[in-house]
Amino acid sequence: MEIETVKPTEAQLKARRSRSVAIALALVAFVVVVYAVSVVRMGPAVIERSF
Repeated sequence: MEIETVKPTEAQLKARRSRSVAIALALVAFVVVVYAVSVVRMGPAVIERSF
């Protein structure tokens, strides 16, 4: 028994790549924002730690 699959068109493949790039950029932006907020919230206390 052979399973039939749908072959995406070139336009669909291009749209999929575009969505993937957009999702990747959004994820990177989110990580950068979370990192920046974390650093700002910690403030100078990170540098002035006493060991």
